[in-house]
Amino acid sequence: MSETGAEDEPYKVVLNHEEQYSIWPLDRENPLGWSDAGMSGTKDACLDYIREHWTDMRPKSLRERMERP
Repeated sequence: MSETGAEDEPYKVVLNHEEQYSIWPLDRENPLGWSDAGMSGTKDACLDYIREHWTDMRPKSLRERMERP
């Protein structure tokens, strides 16, 4: 059973210190360790934004480690 209108509720894109993305309800305080990524809108719009911007799924710490000689 799905929630009525859940797809139309406003969301925001949040980002953690490892540069991993998620969506969060716009009217709720961000979870600890997450900050606004600067995008809000419908769930689909936020997910599209994440698909466009989160092109490397590896955590930031792993990417940095792999770049070291």
